[in-house]
Amino acid sequence: MPKDVEKPIRILVVDDHAVFRAGLRMIIQGKPLMTVVAEAANSKDALAAAASEQPDIILLDLDLGEEDGVTLISELREVAKQARIVVLTGLRDPEIHRRAVMLGALGIVRKEKAPEVLISAIERVYAGEAWLDRSLIANVITELSHPGATREIDPEQVKKDSLTAREREVIACLAEGLSTHEVAERLFISEKTVAHHLGSIFDKLGVASRSELIVYAYRHQLVELPGKEHPSSS
Repeated sequence: MPKDVEKPIRILVVDDHAVFRAGLRMIIQGKPLMTVVAEAANSKDALAAAASEQPDIILLDLDLGEEDGVTLISELREVAKQARIVVLTGLRDPEIHRRAVMLGALGIVRKEKAPEVLISAIERVYAGEAWLDRSLIANVITELSHPGATREIDPEQVKKDSLTAREREVIACLAEGLSTHEVAERLFISEKTVAHHLGSIFDKLGVASRSELIVYAYRHQLVELPGKEHPSSS
């Protein structure tokens, strides 16, 4: 057997429940050609681990307590470009599953499935295939490939979901009227980094200037209109 075939699949586990992460580690470490290289309970730790470890597979829970695992998919793909993402979730909403696939997840496995299903999903996705268990195929893949399915997908929502948390912060600063220099100071980053984020934002949202971006942000509720107040209960 060639040496590269014996190289273990390096896996990052992202889940906010310590007991569940421990269970996954036991299952994965029990396989000779798989190893858990890191664990994370939140988006910050997940991004740091993904960037430092550059795993082959990221097992991602979509429900990270107060954080949305779906929007984390784009950020993980940015910091670990070679990693392939397998969503491991208890959420049954087919729309959420579909959004995860649209953002780059290559596999979706429900948490109630047997460990053997998860192991198979990891192996298939690592080999370059997509994986959805049979009960999800009709809800996700068939809808995406059906001629009428694209009418059910909100293209603007897909664009917004592709934004990273930092890009959303940049947009919020611009909406306040801050200059590039002021945005850099506010976010403790360089002006060059701000420019990099702007280029990415323009590409993702299909806008060509800051003024177009601000109009888009207000129109699609990325930021609130100036002076907007919530009605009082009195």
